[in-house]
Amino acid sequence: MSYLRFEKALMTNLEESLPKELLRTNRSGAYSCSTIVDCNIRKYHGLLVVPVPEIDDENHVLLSSLDVTVIQHGAEFNLGLHKYQGNNFSPKGHKYIREFDCDKVPTTIYRVGGVILKKEFVFQAYEDRLLIRYTLVDAHSATTLRFKPFLAFRSVRQFTHENSVASRVYHEVPGGIRTCMYAGYPDLYMQFSKKNEFHFQPDWYRGVEYPKEQERGYASNEDLYVPGYFEMAIKKGESIVFAASTSEIKTTQLKKLFDEEVSLRPPRDNFFHCLVNAAHQFHYRTKNDERYLLAGYPWFKCRARDTFIALPGLTLSIGEQDYFELVMESAAKELRAFMEGKPQGKIYEIDKPDVPLWAIWAIQQYAKEAGKASCQKHYGKLVQDIIDFIIAGKHPKMSLEDNGMLRADGKDEAITWMNSTANGRPVVPRTGFIVEFNALWYNALRFAASLAADGGDEKRADDLEQRAELCKQSFLSTFLNEYGYLFDYVDGNNMDWSVRPNMIFAAAFDYSPLDKQQKKSVVDICTRELLTPKGLRSLSPKSGGYNPIYVGPQTQRDYAYHQGTAWPWLCGFYVEACLKLYKRTRLSFLERQMVGFEDEMSYHALGTISELFDGNPPFHGRGATSFAMNVGEVLRALSLLEKYQYHV
Repeated sequence: MSYLRFEKALMTNLEESLPKELLRTNRSGAYSCSTIVDCNIRKYHGLLVVPVPEIDDENHVLLSSLDVTVIQHGAEFNLGLHKYQGNNFSPKGHKYIREFDCDKVPTTIYRVGGVILKKEFVFQAYEDRLLIRYTLVDAHSATTLRFKPFLAFRSVRQFTHENSVASRVYHEVPGGIRTCMYAGYPDLYMQFSKKNEFHFQPDWYRGVEYPKEQERGYASNEDLYVPGYFEMAIKKGESIVFAASTSEIKTTQLKKLFDEEVSLRPPRDNFFHCLVNAAHQFHYRTKNDERYLLAGYPWFKCRARDTFIALPGLTLSIGEQDYFELVMESAAKELRAFMEGKPQGKIYEIDKPDVPLWAIWAIQQYAKEAGKASCQKHYGKLVQDIIDFIIAGKHPKMSLEDNGMLRADGKDEAITWMNSTANGRPVVPRTGFIVEFNALWYNALRFAASLAADGGDEKRADDLEQRAELCKQSFLSTFLNEYGYLFDYVDGNNMDWSVRPNMIFAAAFDYSPLDKQQKKSVVDICTRELLTPKGLRSLSPKSGGYNPIYVGPQTQRDYAYHQGTAWPWLCGFYVEACLKLYKRTRLSFLERQMVGFEDEMSYHALGTISELFDGNPPFHGRGATSFAMNVGEVLRALSLLEKYQYHV
């Protein structure tokens, strides 16, 4: 039985099937995303969503959806599904779905009387081209298929509406047509592997509604343009491949190309394989062959902190050291450019104070997998330069104080991962001495000292060790409080007593300023007050301002974003801290903790993990449908558990 398989009863129940989303990417920034019943519920959904750098740095929905109609004896059965205003669904094609399977490629089986039609879907790697194969599995009489494309040609952050500017011009190409609604956009090529007739019948379908946008307090309606429809006969046992792309393809290649793409797909037949598949979806290869990681789908771009936190889990934990090196090569260039005062490149938010420290942490994970010698060769100079950059006081948003710790001003700008803002101000204004910044700094100093010692530079190693010792003493006197946990930040006489998960890093890092008993106290408080089946809460229910449900309009969600919601990526560090403290005695407990994430494989976005979760039961998934830091850290946690199970 397939790991990701849903029967007719679930598929035909829209309360159950509509919340389940399906993502496919081409590893070059383009994607295809909808629900498992092919009903778009977000403005970010679409069959072909691609970057259009000539316009801006957003993705753009070209082909929103494609309705297929089965015609027999003059009777028409439309298998499409759209939500319109007033909670109206039409044409309700989901009632014909017999089953849905997503083991290797998304596959939907429709049954209309004696007709059984199979639909399979792939997104071609590194090309802006999706392929859909329709196979007539069974039919007792002559059958015709009609295909109706719904076009948007708009940014994922906007809507399209009926207008007189949209071009209705189309040109015939082999197996189909090409068309472009607005100047500046690429042509959309829609081609079939089989000869067909295109009937030009332009019309606007008005009032298409996206319930997820309604939930989030945004505008939620748009009109979609249909240029006409394609029609062709199909015989029992025959397959027809449809391609939507920004470039023309030889239609004689379509069937072979589809088979080749399917053969490259690893199965999603268990929890681990689903996460590996999800990890690959964050890969981003530019036209210059540079490699990056996208922070998430469907709206995130490349972000610096996310890159360095997610990178070890998305690569090293699944044996893909080469991709770590490719991404780090691109990221290191941009990090150096920032340190040299040059303009921002492809990676956003590289100026945040903790970003260089997370880069060193990522390199530290590389050293554990590839060995210290390889680490020294590839990244020794980078680590040295980052440390020197910080010591020299060159970071514009962070300073090294006389007590050996790092200080940053977060009153007016969100500078940590808890970065939500409302009315232009940080919701959580973490400022002064920030706990994870200084845990990262201590860890970085000790790691850099070990690299220097291995490289024979004893003088530098001694200097860094002395700096680390000063940082350690200051860390303990500044953050450790009488209740056994760590202040979240300390700014002069202002100490933040909120119980937050940022203290877990100090207990998890290889080099920690805490002794064993202090680590145990931190881990125990995190376990009692922050741990959920979906990760650590961003704030304890016992702390003031606890707001665990991430729903409603933008401002309401901003105030909840880091005030009690649960974040799966934090669980990676929690698992690491527990294993270091308790070794095998906590293995079964931690393995049970992973079950909460396995449940997500078939619940929200299939085979991946959402951005965040409500902090209270039933811990509903919220935000972006797929989030790189979450997938990466859950993979790293699984790898750590496996090592303790079999090697420690």
